[in-house]
Amino acid sequence: MRIVVSGGGTGGHIYPALALIREIQKVNKDAEFLYIGTEQGLEGKLVRRENIPFESIHITGFKRKLSFENVKTIYRFLKGVSRSKKLLKEFNADVVIGTGGYVCGPVVYAAAKLGIPSIIHEQNSIPGLTNKFLSRYVDKIAICFKEAEGFFPKEKVVFTGNPRASEVLNQDGKQGRESVGLRLDVPAVLIFGGSRGARPINEAVIKSFSEFSGKPYQVLYVTGDAHFDAVKKEVELVGSPHNVVIKPFVHNMPEVLAGIDLTVARAGATTLAELTALGIPSILIPSPYVTNNHQEKNARSLSEHGAARLLLEKDLTSKRLVEEIDKIFMDEDLLQSMKKSAEDLGVRDAAGRLYQVMIDLAN
Repeated sequence: MRIVVSGGGTGGHIYPALALIREIQKVNKDAEFLYIGTEQGLEGKLVRRENIPFESIHITGFKRKLSFENVKTIYRFLKGVSRSKKLLKEFNADVVIGTGGYVCGPVVYAAAKLGIPSIIHEQNSIPGLTNKFLSRYVDKIAICFKEAEGFFPKEKVVFTGNPRASEVLNQDGKQGRESVGLRLDVPAVLIFGGSRGARPINEAVIKSFSEFSGKPYQVLYVTGDAHFDAVKKEVELVGSPHNVVIKPFVHNMPEVLAGIDLTVARAGATTLAELTALGIPSILIPSPYVTNNHQEKNARSLSEHGAARLLLEKDLTSKRLVEEIDKIFMDEDLLQSMKKSAEDLGVRDAAGRLYQVMIDLAN
């Protein structure tokens, strides 16, 4: 099978695509892949690092208000469609899947116009402009949250989950803990705000260091590279609590997550897929700066089922953060209930489900 994958801009669109490719490679050694992205997005670097054939097109996103830039974007879109058609024909694609980001627009649209089976994968509970546009042209729409179903033609929708979830399974949690310096015999909470960190979360955590020092649990705090030095100075001022481990970035996050008892994080789709696949309770602080406030909707899909506690950024304080962590760790019944609810929401065979949709379309 010859598969074209497109997705870009942010890790939330790229990592599920890469996870899908890796899972397919495990079960079908003969599958061939072509990834189409942009040079300005993260995908160029990340995909090439995986030794996956990569081609680029030049495309930008639409502005949400009237702008002359949108005229340029239409021109780039049409030019991108033309180049995508050429690439798809040369590769002789059997199926095309878009995992999000504006680069998918011309690629998936070109596939539909050429009669090549096409799929879009929507990771969030509220779809973006590109997937809404493409939904009328594609053959199937794979979703990760039931809440997204109402935005698309019902007959095209299939619930698959997020392929990234498949990659966090079967990890060695003991090894993950040891790799970051966490003890094996004490409950652990992981706090992180994404690869770049999140200033409001950093500020709340910094003010919590003295409180954490007396707790019967340990804290792994991932600051993001940009904030690490400043945070390190702050923790030294309060005597570097013995039960707080600070890292700028964690490269083996799936392995580390497997050894964590509770997580404090943003509510990106990939993060939630990983947490539910592993059955990890969470305190979710959705970013209010994303399109359509979709992270809050993502978070509510977990909190309303008892798998997470929702803490809005406007309500985030050091005191509230510590209270929420204490509330869960000090109540074993609540911790286990949240864990069970998270497990119930998890989709552990997402990559396999999505691959089956591709096979059915290609045949």
